[in-house]
Amino acid sequence: MSRLVVVSNRVILPSERIQRAGGLAVAIREALGRSGGLWFGWSGELNEAPEAKTQTASKGKMEFAVFDLTPSEFDGFYNHFANSTLWPLFHYRIGLVKFSRAALQTYLEVNGRFAEMLIPHLKPDDAIWIHDYQLLPLAGELRKRGVANKIGFFLHIPLPGVDTLAVLPGLNTLMRGLAAADVIGFQTERDLQSFKDYVRQEAGGTVGPNGTISCFDRTLEAGAFPIGIDARAFAALAEKAVDRPEYQQLKEGLGSRKLMIAIDRLDYSKGIPQRFEACEEMLRTHPEHRGAFELVQIASPSRTDVASYRDLRREIDRLSGRINGAYSEVHWAPIRYINRTYPRQSLAGFCRMAQVGVVTPLRDGMNMVAKEYVAAQDPADPGVLILSRFAGAAAELGSALIVNPFDVDQCANALHRALTMPLDERQARWRTAMDAITRNDVKAWWSSFTTRLHAAPARAAA
Repeated sequence: MSRLVVVSNRVILPSERIQRAGGLAVAIREALGRSGGLWFGWSGELNEAPEAKTQTASKGKMEFAVFDLTPSEFDGFYNHFANSTLWPLFHYRIGLVKFSRAALQTYLEVNGRFAEMLIPHLKPDDAIWIHDYQLLPLAGELRKRGVANKIGFFLHIPLPGVDTLAVLPGLNTLMRGLAAADVIGFQTERDLQSFKDYVRQEAGGTVGPNGTISCFDRTLEAGAFPIGIDARAFAALAEKAVDRPEYQQLKEGLGSRKLMIAIDRLDYSKGIPQRFEACEEMLRTHPEHRGAFELVQIASPSRTDVASYRDLRREIDRLSGRINGAYSEVHWAPIRYINRTYPRQSLAGFCRMAQVGVVTPLRDGMNMVAKEYVAAQDPADPGVLILSRFAGAAAELGSALIVNPFDVDQCANALHRALTMPLDERQARWRTAMDAITRNDVKAWWSSFTTRLHAAPARAAA
C-alpha cells in the first residue's frame, strides 16, 4: 500500500508532549504511529524570515516535516480568517463572524505555501490526507501545482446548512479548492447532507445515486466517518491516574461530595455559560443537592488573541462568581472554575472519578471528551454522561442523557437525574456507550477513511 501523508495545520513533534492537544492531534498521533507515514504542517513557531526548507524528524514508523509561519501570515491566516471567520460560521455563530478580503487573501496564500513546502516531500504513489478547516483550499493549491496524487480531506468541525454557508463572501473559491480532493469526509450524516445541499443549490453540481458528487468540473466521493478514540488505551490511562498528585488532591478536596466534571477549551462553542446557568437552576429547584456536589469546569486557555474569546472569559468569570456568591457556604462552592491546562493522564483520572460528565457544546464536530469520559469509567460503578444533541458524538452515544444545551430547565433536570440515577441504570447505559466507542474506535475511523481513499479512482491534476 502507498505511503500516507497526513497534513494538518499544527504538527505535534516527537519532542512535544500532548497535553490537551485536541482530538485531531491525538487521533493523528495515535493512528499514524501504528500505520506509519509522514505528518506535515506548521511547526507552531513564528519567524520573520522563515527557512525555505522544512525541518524534519522521525520516531518509529512516523516521519515529521514542519515549517514556520511569519507573524503576519499567522495573524491573517489563523487569527483572522480561520478563527474569526470560518470557526464561528461553521459553528452557527453568524453574529461573531468577522470578514475581510485581506484575511481571505492571506488564508489562500498560506495554503499555497503549505502546498509549495509539501511538494518536495511527495512521492508519486503517496496518498495525501488533509485535515480541517484551516486547509480547505489546500487540495486545489496542490492540483494547481501539478500534484496528481490521491487526496483526501476530513473536516473535524461541523459543516452548517446552505443558508449559513452562503453568508461567507468567497465561499465558492474555498469550496472549489475543497472539491479538488478525491474523497471528503465529515463527522456526521448531517454534515454530509449539508455538503450535498451546497453542491446542488450553490455549486450547480449533482449528487449521483451511489453518492458520487460532481461539481466544479471534478468528480469526487464524500461520506460520514465519525472519529473515535482508542477506548481501551484511554481506560488504562484512567486506571493508572489514581496515583497522580492532582487526582489525590481533587479526591481529598471533594470529601464525600459527588463530582461533576466538564473539560473544554475556553471556546464559545462549548456552551460553558449555559452549563453554569443550568447548574444554578438545579440549585434553585433541587436544594437537596446544595453542598452535595461540585461542578469542576476545566477550561484550557484558547485563542487569547481573538477578541470574542477574551469576551467569553470575562463572561464566565462574572457568571461563576455570581453563582458561587449566591450559593456557596464557608465549606463549599458549587462551581470550581479552572482556567489552565492539565496533562492528559490527569484529565483521564478526573473523568474516572466523576459521577457525572457534562459535555454540552452548543455545536461540535464530534467532541472526543464525551467518548473519553465513557472510556474512563469504572465498569462496576460508572458515572452518567450528559451530552448535547448538537455534538457529533450524540449520533453514537444515544444511551447518554441527551439534552438541548440552550434549554436551561432541561439541562438542570438532567443534572438532577444524573446525580440520583440508580446503579443498574448507570451500568446499562454505560455498557451500551462503551460498546459503541470500542466498536467505532480510532482504528476503525482511520481504516474506513484510508481504505476509501486508496480505492478512489486516480484523477489528473487541475
